[in-house]
Amino acid sequence: MGHLGKALLVVAAFGLAACNNPDRFGAGGAGGPGGPGGMGGIDSSGLGGPNDPQSVAYFQQTLGDRVFFAVDQSTLSDAARGTLSGQAQWLNSNTQYAIIVEGHADEQGTREYNLALGARRASAAQNFLISQGIAPNRVRTVSYGKERPVEVCSTEECYSRNRRAVTVLSAGAGS
Repeated sequence: MGHLGKALLVVAAFGLAACNNPDRFGAGGAGGPGGPGGMGGIDSSGLGGPNDPQSVAYFQQTLGDRVFFAVDQSTLSDAARGTLSGQAQWLNSNTQYAIIVEGHADEQGTREYNLALGARRASAAQNFLISQGIAPNRVRTVSYGKERPVEVCSTEECYSRNRRAVTVLSAGAGS
C-alpha cells in the first residue's frame, strides 16, 4: 500500500474515531454546556485562568494533568508520583470535582494489549490518588489504549508522549 493509501486510512480512522461518542463533550456537543475539550460537564465560563488556584486551567497547566510511563510499564516514576501528589492535594482542597483517569499507550503492539496496558496505567494513578486521601467514589478510570494518541508518529520521542495517564476533571463529585 502506498503512502497516499496509508494517509487516507489514517484520516478515515480519525474521522470514525471522532464520531464514536457524540456526547463526549457533555449535552449539546462541543458548543453545549459541556464546554470545549470534554471537561465532563464543566461550563467553559468556569474554567478560570492559570493564576486562579481553584480553576481547571490551574490544575492542568500549573499542577499538570498527566503522568508518563516507560515502555510496557504501568509503574509510577518518582516524577509521576510527584505530579499525582500535587493533584491529590488540589483535589482534597477542591472537593466539588470528581475525576476520570484516562490510560493511554503508544501505537506499538496490538489493540488488546494496549487497552490492557492503558487500564493498568489508569489504575496505578487511581490507586495512588486514593492512597493520598481522594475518596474512591470520586475517581473513575477508562483505557483508550492506543486509540487516542497525542501524536501519530514512529519515533521513540513521540511514542513517549503517548504513554500516559491523564487526569480529567469532572463537575460534581460522587457521594
